[in-house]
Amino acid sequence: MSEFQELLRGYRRFRSDLYPAERRRWEKLATGQEPPVMIIGCCDSRVDPATIFDTSPGQVFILRNVANLVPPYEVGGGLHGVSAALEFAVTKLQVRHVVVMGHGSCGGVTASLAGHGDPDASFIDGWIALLDGARDRVDASGAEDRQRALELEGVKTSLANLRTFPFVREREKAGTLQLHGCHFAIAEGRLHELDEASGEFSAVADQA
Repeated sequence: MSEFQELLRGYRRFRSDLYPAERRRWEKLATGQEPPVMIIGCCDSRVDPATIFDTSPGQVFILRNVANLVPPYEVGGGLHGVSAALEFAVTKLQVRHVVVMGHGSCGGVTASLAGHGDPDASFIDGWIALLDGARDRVDASGAEDRQRALELEGVKTSLANLRTFPFVREREKAGTLQLHGCHFAIAEGRLHELDEASGEFSAVADQA
């Protein structure tokens, strides 16, 4: 059986089990969405935010890209998929939280640490250049684990870039929008949350 056929088997399980149990939810979602949270995560197949946070359909607005990056605010000069999704979530859906979630063993971070110049990865090269400043800070710090240090610094970079968007900055100042940084360790299944005051990440407790 092909991998695609496996997906179709999953769809059939959804139709026979999950959909009937949540039919009313799906019917309500068909009329619109009002997610209170936006999550900006990596497109890595191992770190699905909906799985990690155990969310239901309609609960979170998720944007995924290589290395969970947010570019700084700019107008003109090309297509801006991340900026468009952010604008829609913040100004149209009126989300109250934006979470940037990095993760362990991130391939985009590994590529950044390896430097630029891969002729077969021009799109990746251009995108991960957003991490250049963060990588320079990690190198200057003398961090022993450069991979993890850059994963964490990348989250901070995306948070800083979020605040270059006027509509984000205005809502955060007004108290109607909160920004959060997280890092997920794959092997341990452990989420760490950033305390922006101290700049440190600490493990989220298993029990509230």
